Amino acid sequence: MPVRPVPLLSVLLLFGALHTPALAANEPGEAFSGGKATVRQADANAYSMPSANLSPSRRLDFSVGNSFFRNPWVIAPASTTARDGLGPLFNTNACQNCHIKDGRGHPPGAFTDNAVSSLLRLSIPSDASDAGRLKRQGLVPEPTYGGQLQDMAIPGTTAEARLRVDYQTHTVQFTDGYTVELRKPRIQLDQLAYGPLHPDTQFSLRVAPMMIGLGLLEAIADADLLAAEDPEDADGDGISGRANRVFDHASGTEAIGRFGWKAGQPTLNQQNADAFFNDMGLSTSLFRGTSCTAAQADCRKLPAGGDPEVSDHILAQVLFYTRNLAVPARRHLDDPKVQAGQALFNQAGCASCHTPKFVTRADAAEPELASQTIRPYTDLLLHDMGPGLADGRPEFQASGSEWRTPPLWGIGLTRTVSGHTFFLHDGRARSLLEAVLWHGGEAEAAQQRVLRFNQSQREALLAFLESL
Repeated sequence: MPVRPVPLLSVLLLFGALHTPALAANEPGEAFSGGKATVRQADANAYSMPSANLSPSRRLDFSVGNSFFRNPWVIAPASTTARDGLGPLFNTNACQNCHIKDGRGHPPGAFTDNAVSSLLRLSIPSDASDAGRLKRQGLVPEPTYGGQLQDMAIPGTTAEARLRVDYQTHTVQFTDGYTVELRKPRIQLDQLAYGPLHPDTQFSLRVAPMMIGLGLLEAIADADLLAAEDPEDADGDGISGRANRVFDHASGTEAIGRFGWKAGQPTLNQQNADAFFNDMGLSTSLFRGTSCTAAQADCRKLPAGGDPEVSDHILAQVLFYTRNLAVPARRHLDDPKVQAGQALFNQAGCASCHTPKFVTRADAAEPELASQTIRPYTDLLLHDMGPGLADGRPEFQASGSEWRTPPLWGIGLTRTVSGHTFFLHDGRARSLLEAVLWHGGEAEAAQQRVLRFNQSQREALLAFLESL
């Protein structure tokens, strides 16, 4: 459940200004963001460790899942029958290529041949006649290229297109005169293999998110997420988060979405199966057939690797691995600058969406994930982030300007693990400060409070975020 903001007092020596908040007091266990599953790891492998409370035999299961997550899939037919069926169209041939060292991806460069670790979602506007498809898919795919642009292909067919990105920039200024340049991506597509796109195509550039703590997020009770909903802003605080309601392919029913940048997937298993299908062209029992569209005749003629290509056994092993990627422990909690930054985080209103704390369900899917006090700094709800971050592309009940609150745990190790500091859904932010300054819509008031921070306060806020 949410943690109450700390009291606001004066800390003259720290900031040289009046009315700044007191140092935040650490709660017992606050360093252990993932509860007993937390690992004390802060090096380049910090996102790739098994839950600390896994038994030795369960760590072997984790390693098996890791092998299917890390190793490449090959073209069918092949002697490696457990790992064949790649494509025909795909974005990558291994999960680890996008989630490098289980970390976050990066946007494509201006001169890259493919956009590995990022992708482009496609759709067209819906109407009332699309109601059945919308219930199952959440959107209407672009008729020629489908719901996701695939910029790689096996021999015998052609990659759909080449994706590149350039940027337009503008400058934001703090009250004390400090300026920050922000950049917004502009999508460039060429080498379209199957003709022009639909004139009303909606685009959404996405980078791969980090993989830590996903099983713990899945173990948060629906009731705890729904308790924080306030779609009509009944309390008048300007925050009106709501859960996405999406289609669960396993049950055939509507469910609460919690995975993906717009919370478009209800379970981690479905998230994984969707990635196999759309990112690598591999079928599962949840997503059978091919991602090739009716307009891609050459693609549809190529051999498959079985039905399904990813067996339920392999899918379960990957699920176990992704459920048990541990959250690294927080660092520098006793640093006065970190404590002051945590108080400023609360004062600015960031915790209104980035909910610090939950307790996972007692009946979680894995016993190691059950009844854990976790600190993910997310409510997993949708929030309108304003026109600056809008992609204009709905997903189930998420509008074109709504995004799921991303968890912040582990974010301070991004450079250490991934070798970069690109943040937000499309990687536009080159630093945590840029990411904060892109917040608009429901987060506009919080962003404006941050813009009044002086240099010491900015440094403290960033020190807190880096400690997570």
